[in-house]
Amino acid sequence: MNSPLRGIWLWLPLLLTWLTPEVSSSWWYMGATGGSSRVMCDNVPGLVSSQRQLCHRHPDVMRAIGLGVTEWTSECQYQFRQHRWNCNTLDRDHSLFGRVLLRSSRESAFVYAISSAGVVFAVTRACSQGEVKSCSCDPKKMGSGKDSKGVFDWGGCSDNIDYGIKFARAFVDAKERKGKDARALMNLHNNRAGRKSVKRFLKQECKCHGVSGSCSLRTCWLAMADFRKTGDYLWRKYNGAIQVVMNQDGTGFTVANERFKKPTKNDLVYFENSPDYCIRDRETGSLGTAGRVCNLTSRGMDSCEVMCCGRGYDTSHVTRMIKCGCKFHWCCAVRCQDCLEALDVHTCKAPKNADWKSPT
Repeated sequence: MNSPLRGIWLWLPLLLTWLTPEVSSSWWYMGATGGSSRVMCDNVPGLVSSQRQLCHRHPDVMRAIGLGVTEWTSECQYQFRQHRWNCNTLDRDHSLFGRVLLRSSRESAFVYAISSAGVVFAVTRACSQGEVKSCSCDPKKMGSGKDSKGVFDWGGCSDNIDYGIKFARAFVDAKERKGKDARALMNLHNNRAGRKSVKRFLKQECKCHGVSGSCSLRTCWLAMADFRKTGDYLWRKYNGAIQVVMNQDGTGFTVANERFKKPTKNDLVYFENSPDYCIRDRETGSLGTAGRVCNLTSRGMDSCEVMCCGRGYDTSHVTRMIKCGCKFHWCCAVRCQDCLEALDVHTCKAPKNADWKSPT
């Protein structure tokens, strides 16, 4: 089921490098010269024709996507922080996550979903902040509306999430739609699940107007929730991901085990079982768990027994500076003392086989 890296993973790291001001000044140079956006888009590898056209037409959206990469990679790392594979990125690898995504695993399903969600979130936010010429606040949220509390007026700036979803679908899915193999269908399904997860947490916020703060008049707007909610939701979907196989006519999925339910559009799907990620493995892209911090008292995935794969652990005695004796002072400050705390840190031993150090 292995297939070449495709879609977002070929062009995203280079896009991030070129479009993030902290990394490179190319974006600012492009803005000054006007025509440089064509040079930039023409030099990003792996783009299909429709993606390159969108890049040419919407360089401001490309910048928003580039700036959003750090946010969703950080969220991925937060969700997997206590697991053997911790969504670690490879600085020297053009595909960001290396060979891990070659396998059609649950981890690949999650990464495709959260990256697609991240594109929706980044583009939608840029629209609301006036950073994209082709979109703004949601134009459909005008006039009056009604909810359980009564009538209200649409006002403020409602997040234009439909634009974010539309652009993400057109750009991220473009290369997958050209493929007719099983992996393309898997990626398309998980991309869609990721996009839908952002809209799921769109919430209505209101401001009251009236005498003494009464809510006789309300102005409301729709806003995306913090991206952590999307990350938590997709993490639950990862844990409940459904293993599937292609149906006979090659147009969709059936469950690999008849005891499990058929996946919905909100579920994550995968084909292959995951490696154990215990040791550094060039073929699977696993970096192993040698040197990872483990929790001696935990019984979960971060326990020393599970994290270290039975290899044992080393213990270091360290001290760190912490805030202590904090007191509230009127008005309005909290003052703390600096204290030294001694603690034991447990890290996983390396495998006895010296080959584990071979580069990934």
